Amino acid sequence: MSKKLTIGLFGFGVVGQGLYDIIRTKDLNLEIKKIVIKNPDKERTLDASLFTTDADEILNDQEINTVIELINDADAAFHIVSTALKNGKNVVSANKKMIAENLEELVAIQEKYGTSLLYEGAVCGSIPIIRNLEEYYDNELLHSISGIFNGSSNYILTKVFSENMDYPGALKQAQDLGFAETDPILDVGGYDPKYKLVIATSHAYGVFVQPEDVLNIGIQNLSDKDLQYAREKNYKIKLIPTAKKINEKEIVLYVLPKLIKADNFLYNVENEYNGVIVQAAFADQQFFFGKGAGGHPTGSAVLSDIAALRYDYRYEYKKHQQSNLNIVNDIILNVYLRYSDDSLLQRLQFETISERFYGNDFQFIIGQVKLQSLLNNKDLLTQDGVFIAEIPGVEIKINDPELLTELAEILQ
Repeated sequence: MSKKLTIGLFGFGVVGQGLYDIIRTKDLNLEIKKIVIKNPDKERTLDASLFTTDADEILNDQEINTVIELINDADAAFHIVSTALKNGKNVVSANKKMIAENLEELVAIQEKYGTSLLYEGAVCGSIPIIRNLEEYYDNELLHSISGIFNGSSNYILTKVFSENMDYPGALKQAQDLGFAETDPILDVGGYDPKYKLVIATSHAYGVFVQPEDVLNIGIQNLSDKDLQYAREKNYKIKLIPTAKKINEKEIVLYVLPKLIKADNFLYNVENEYNGVIVQAAFADQQFFFGKGAGGHPTGSAVLSDIAALRYDYRYEYKKHQQSNLNIVNDIILNVYLRYSDDSLLQRLQFETISERFYGNDFQFIIGQVKLQSLLNNKDLLTQDGVFIAEIPGVEIKINDPELLTELAEILQ
């Protein structure tokens, strides 16, 4: 039989209200006793006595056995979550930045105090990817995880690519719909999918990864020229995080825009939807699809965690006890790079070049470069006038004397 949950809720924004809307339609043996908000002057539809600005009213209330954390501030969220766990309260959170940056410590706190932290809503909205990685794939050998992890950037890419909307207009529309974060760079700069990738990797491979060690480059510099190139070559552009096991001891993680063809599962994942591709040794390739942004989709994932806590569910982190994997960045990627200064090519030290184009206001190169080189030069790759994307492997024209001469000059 399930136990009753007495809940303290932090945050009543898009996801918090979405969660409350869903809870009202269910009979789950739970009660929201108090909601902590930031702005007491904002007009609310619920009784004023339900709200407070004092976090201790929840954290120190012994009747509250479950805390739901749905705020934007990662530092404040960590204080709330860690304190609640130490005070014997189980916690559900959707704060991907806070979890990614502090996961190893949060796991240790759970083990010490016998409490449970669940965070399905932090990764890919309504898609139950964490629970699947934790349970369904607990004994599976996973080759890779990749996909569209950010509904906001995917919504923007859909509007600019398929509907010819300009980038600022698409971004504004995503924010108005509640898909984009307060600071859009978290979404369009690839930070949000990076945090989600770090969390998913922990459950897939049993490795704790610090986000600052993972390359993330987003779509904020996307131009009409990049869109034109993609259309001419029958590609779509998607922002795709990737975790890949490259041998028995090493995995690689990165977030990059990627040019993909129609045979890719992600090609038709549009608007605020997310898609996750799991490549496994025995189950082969499997695809998860669902809404990745918005109050109700994320709220449904949070509610799933709340319901699981009624039966004392917790992540076991079994793979962390067996894993001996290390994170590396010495793989070679095929990339499309639009640039304005040849010195960038010298800094990146391309291994090979298969195509180079000069135009009056547009020049690009397609070739192979080490991931570590991209990570070392991230600041240059995010400057105005530069856009980089992974592209499917191309045949290197090693017998083209003119191209080899160009390559030698660039790499001098």
